[in-house]
Formats: sequence, C-alpha cells, structure tokens
Amino acid sequence: MSMLGTRWTVHGDGKTIKPGEVVSPGERLSWPRTVGIGLQHVVAMFGATFLVPIITGMPPATTLFFSGIGTLLFLVLTAGRVPSYLGSSFAFIAPIMASQKEFGVSGALGGVVMAGVVLALIGLVVQKFGAGWINRLMPPAVTGTIVALIGLNLAPAAKNNFVAAPVTATITLVVIILVSVLFRGILGRLAILVGVLAGYLVALLRGEVDFSSIDAAAWIGLPQFQTPTFHIAVVGLFVPVVLVLVAENIGHVKSVALMTGKNLDPYAGRALLSDGIATTLAGLGGGSGTTTYAENIGVMAATKVYSTAAYYVAATAALVLSFSPKFGAMIATVPVGVLGGAATLLYGMIGVLGVRIWVQNKVSFSNQVNLTTAAVALIIGIADYTWTIGQLQFAGIALGTAAALVIYHGMNALAKWRGTAVGAEEPETEPVAS
Repeated sequence: MSMLGTRWTVHGDGKTIKPGEVVSPGERLSWPRTVGIGLQHVVAMFGATFLVPIITGMPPATTLFFSGIGTLLFLVLTAGRVPSYLGSSFAFIAPIMASQKEFGVSGALGGVVMAGVVLALIGLVVQKFGAGWINRLMPPAVTGTIVALIGLNLAPAAKNNFVAAPVTATITLVVIILVSVLFRGILGRLAILVGVLAGYLVALLRGEVDFSSIDAAAWIGLPQFQTPTFHIAVVGLFVPVVLVLVAENIGHVKSVALMTGKNLDPYAGRALLSDGIATTLAGLGGGSGTTTYAENIGVMAATKVYSTAAYYVAATAALVLSFSPKFGAMIATVPVGVLGGAATLLYGMIGVLGVRIWVQNKVSFSNQVNLTTAAVALIIGIADYTWTIGQLQFAGIALGTAAALVIYHGMNALAKWRGTAVGAEEPETEPVAS
C-alpha cells in the first residue's frame, strides 16, 4: 500500500471470497463490486448520521458534507490501514441541545470545535506514548458509567418528541423493533432506517409533514455553512464527550483488528487524531461532531470486505449528496413523531452500551468502589444536576463524568491509604469461569 493507502491489490479473482477469507484493508474486489459495497456503507450510516442534525436542528446536508470530508481525512491519516466511516456522534446531541438554548447554533458549534481539539491532542499523546494511560484513567467501571449516563440523560428529549405525535412515534418504534428481530443481514442492521421510513410514511398520511422547504430548495448548491462562536460556559458540556469518543475509537480499532487479524494498535493514536481534526473541521463549518461508526462494522462483518477502497467510495458518495440542497431539505422534513420513536430506542441503546461495557469486562458491583461510582454518577447524569460557577455551567453529563472519575480514583486512593483496598473478597472484575 502507498502512504495514503490507495494502492489496493485485487483479492483473488476480484469476484469471490473463499470461505474463511476476508478482503483486507489493503485489498479490493473488482471496482463495480467495490462501488456496490461502498454504497452499502452509505446506506448503513445514513439513518444515524442524519438523525443527529435533525434532532438538533442543524443542516443535514452540512453534516453529511463534513462526514464525507472527515472519512477521507481519516483514511489518509491512518494510511488506509483502518477501515472506518466517520458519522455523526450521538454523544454530541445532549451538549448541542443544551448549549443552543443559551448560545444558539453558533455557540454549540464552538463547543464541537473545543471537543475536536481536545480529542486531536489526546490522539497525539496516544501516538507518542500508547493508549495504556487511557485504560488506567478510564477503566471499564468508569467508561461504562460515562457512556450510560450520556444516553440516559437524553430520556426527556425523547419523551418530548414522542408525546408530540404518539401514534407516529409508536409505529416508528414498533417497526424498528420488528425489523431488527425478523430480518438478518444488511436489512436487519438497517432497522433504524427502515423504521424512520415507515414512520415518515405514516406521518405523511396523517398530514404531519411540511414540504414547503423542499420546493424552495435548489437541486444543486453548496451546503449551508456556519461559523462558531466560543463561550467558556459550554466547556463543561462538551469536554466529557471526548471521553466517549476516545472509548468508541479505541473500541473500533480493536474490533477491526480482531476481525482482520491485523495489529492496528500503532494506528490508535492516528485514529483519535483523525477524528479530532474531523470534528474540529465540522464545528468550524456548521456540522456535527463525528465518530467511528459501529453500523459500518456490521456491514464489514456481513460482507467480509474490509477494503478501505469501499470507504473512499462511501465518502465520495456522501460528498456528492451533500451538494443537493433539495436532498438536505427533504431529510429535514422528518417530523418530531418519527424522531421521538427512533430516539426512544437510540438514546436507550447509548445507555445500554455503557452496561455492555460493564458486562464484557466483567465489572463486579460487589466491589463498593465500582458500585458507588456508577450509582452516584448515573443519578447526577439522568436527573441532569446543574452547577453554575460564574460564567461556567456544568450540567448532568459534565458533573456525572467528573463524579465518576473523582469517586473511582478518590475511593481507590483512600482505600490504599487506609489499607482497605480491594482484595480477593471484592474483586474489581468477576472471576472468569474455567
């Protein structure tokens, strides 16, 4: 492969994948097949990527534009070794919505830029010193808690959209649930997109869709760009999101490494740096913060194609679509009932992902440190405790994140000082069954 990772070798005959084989990041199938798989990646990221700007009231086409730019940047900076699509991160929904109430969209974009810069700096540190310090700072008990409280903090927002059009919201949610359990393969993985489309049709029949903005939009044109403004008061809202992005990126790199049999640890820092720069660019121009997408890992697992060529195709397709204002206006017509149905599941899924981190890492809650860390931080995050100091305002996510870190490390430090540190009776993780 070249330094940019754009010199792919053709896998086998370019048409078939033998049992037990995979198409590695440095390989590709024939170009028609590669294009087809790349378009599958567009479909896979589509529903989730567009839900963030729709929920937060930001231009969908602009978010799509920066997701395409961010993905290309990611592929270049990781030298084509880490196949990934950078889409909108749900972790940004809560801070964006909270900051918009006081500082508008531009103030929220300033927060996105801050988060992106911090993430990029962490990427540089990881590239220099490795990721071991992250695991020490954020062990599974802490990481799972932070991810869970970010999702559950959004519960009131999901309810508000749901009750605005309960019939449409209920049908949307039911379709998502049914598709996810009744179908396998790519269709099952696109349950959210199918549910949104079904809910949109119901909303259309019920007269809940407003098409006025579509008629006024041009077929071809630039996305709607907007510059950020910076307010110190939003720091506490956005910086905690960085911890989630770090966990998502590191998890993504490890997942792809496991599936491809490649050691990708040397590229973990580059992945974080790339996502940080992509998020910064998005904030500077009016898009939402980005993250590596699990939806696209699902496509790779289903197709056994990990070629970065397919991701170049996906990023290019996203950029082309972003230059149609009419397409963006059509996406923006998704009514609140549909958003309420989808968000009920999505926000809950973010919360459960935190629980999944606990389960996968066998976090023991017989350990008082783990139990107290999760208990206090979750209540602070879900109830959205707020603490104002001058111009700084720390809401539930920021305070919950801080509580998780301070309580975990503080309790451990005190226990060691007092000689009551965790022993065999209260392990930090459950014993592995033999």
